Parts: sequence; C-alpha cells; structure tokens
Amino acid sequence: MEELNRGLFLAINASGDSAAWLIALATFIARDLIAIVPLLIVGLWLWGPRSRLHSQRVLVVKTAVALLYALAFSWCLAQLFPHPRPFAIGLGHQFLDHAPDDSYPSDHGTVIFTFAIAFICWHRVWSGILLLVCGAAIAWSRVYLGIHWPLDMLGGLLVGMLACLFAQIFWLLFGQRLLPRLSALYRLLFAVPIGKGWVRD
Repeated sequence: MEELNRGLFLAINASGDSAAWLIALATFIARDLIAIVPLLIVGLWLWGPRSRLHSQRVLVVKTAVALLYALAFSWCLAQLFPHPRPFAIGLGHQFLDHAPDDSYPSDHGTVIFTFAIAFICWHRVWSGILLLVCGAAIAWSRVYLGIHWPLDMLGGLLVGMLACLFAQIFWLLFGQRLLPRLSALYRLLFAVPIGKGWVRD
C-alpha cells in the first residue's frame, strides 16, 4: 500500500518543469477553495426562501455535527497512524509552505468531503456532486503541490462518510431538541439584524 501511495504521489506531483499558471491555480484551489464550506453554512442559515428555511437549518446543523465528528475522527487517526508528509522525507517537489506535521488523514480533504457527502445525503444529489468535484480538485491540488499523499485524501473521504453516518444517528436521537434551542439562541444574538430584515428570523 505504501508503494502504491508513493507511486501515485510521484505521478501527480508537480515538477520544476510544471507550468507556472497551473501551480498558481493549484495554489488557489489548495488554500482558498475550502472557504466554500463556511460561506455555504452561514448563507444557508441566514438567508433563503421562508418555505425552505427550516430544511436549510436542519441541513446546517446536521452538517456541523458531521464536521465535528469528522475532525474528531481525523485527530484520533493522526494519533494512531502518524505519517510524515512527502517533503518531510525528501520525496517529490513542494510548492506550498506547510508545517511538517503528520499528514494522514488530510484535514482539508476531511472537511470538504464531509461537506459534500452531507449535501448528497441531506440536500440534493446534484449539489453534493458539485461539492465532490470541489473536493476532488482540492485533493488533486494538495498532492500536486507536494504537501499530501493520495491516501491522505482517500482517508478524508472515508472519515467524511463515517462522520455523516454518526451525525445521522445523533440527529435521530437529539436533533428535534437541539434545533429549537439553537434557533432561540440565534434569535437572541441576532435580534437587531433580524429586526432590520438583514437576515431571516
């Protein structure tokens, strides 16, 4: 498995001859595309048609719970299976600055794939597929730039699947009590913007 991981990494990783525009594009994807996660979460909670607002907020809470599970699982795996990054062992070419901490599973991969699977399961399949495409782009870019192994990204995908399963179980047990409390807290904290009509009640 380790030989496969290294072989795939070397096949994807950029070299000194790689086009500057492609490295710049990969850098943007690797660093900035993940911002779609908080932007969508905030947007879905604060705005939207009144007829869909409840379902959007259910999606937000379930996705947030899944992300918490995913990051917890990711941390546990990193402690149980420490794995150095490619540049830490002198393999390939590194084009993006990163601390030489353990790489498995990828935090970026874990977050974006959890988000994508959540949307497939609890929103619409097409929206989840679009997010999976974003996840695949992020996975490619971070391997291309030399800071992750391919299996780090696969690990993030598997963690995301497991996290969404646990989030669904959590929701069945506690969701009907959690959402009204979060909504009440939101109305308290955002009373002024709600009153001015800047955000939805």
